[in-house]
Amino acid sequence: CVSVCVCVCVCHLARLPFVAMAERYAIRTGAPAEGARVPELVKKRIASDAALAEEKEKALVAKEKLLAEQREALKKRTAEYEKEYADHKQQLIDLRREAKLGGNFFVEPEAKLLFVIRIVGIIKLAPKPRKVLQLLRLRQLHNGVFLKVNKPILQMLKLVQPYVTYGYPSLKTVRDLLYKRGYAKVNKQRIPISDNSVISTSLGEKQGIFGMEDLVHEIYTVGPEFKKANNFIWPFKLSAPRGGFKCKRHGYCEMKGGDWGNREEEINELIKRMN
Repeated sequence: CVSVCVCVCVCHLARLPFVAMAERYAIRTGAPAEGARVPELVKKRIASDAALAEEKEKALVAKEKLLAEQREALKKRTAEYEKEYADHKQQLIDLRREAKLGGNFFVEPEAKLLFVIRIVGIIKLAPKPRKVLQLLRLRQLHNGVFLKVNKPILQMLKLVQPYVTYGYPSLKTVRDLLYKRGYAKVNKQRIPISDNSVISTSLGEKQGIFGMEDLVHEIYTVGPEFKKANNFIWPFKLSAPRGGFKCKRHGYCEMKGGDWGNREEEINELIKRMN
């Protein structure tokens, strides 16, 4: 009789539904059939499952509360970033006007951020430029990366200048690239940045970057965590520019005009055609 009851209970538990209480866990819920004699081991398992279900439910509520707090904090920081961008823009306008009224020249501040695009493939490429392009993470045609302006980077760009074009991206360009073509490097895999949780999981605790606007601010202002944030972004895979290139064999600053080399602010127009 006892064996029959055990078989009935086990078969009934095998058909019980699983309820997902958290993102990665499913807890068995349900009760044995009425009138069935439940063995002590099954009673313990049912009690354990109930305790786990309660614990997971609390964890899920706490997680939802944390996400809501992070969203509110991100909204607040985004408003602060917008104010910071507007203040910086207005400050430059005021300084230009002041210099003009005084009959002086205003020297524009030096750029801190570069965006580099590879415009040449792998055919007849010397070993040294090939290695430099690999170090810059420009392994394919029309790949693009953000770089910090410093002496080592500028020396490396001199070695590969005929194979790349670069310039100083604007805030709108940085934002458009990240929102439209932003992919993250998570466990050496290329993951689309479709949710802020992708960013906060990798950069939230140590770097304090919890969302897309935090990432845009860190990249555009070249903040203290620029290296970590930039390595988190997979190199951009851009399309061929609408209307095509002019002439890849000649430099952008040459007399007859071309494509490779430093475009300064004109890189924004090229990125717009390639994005």
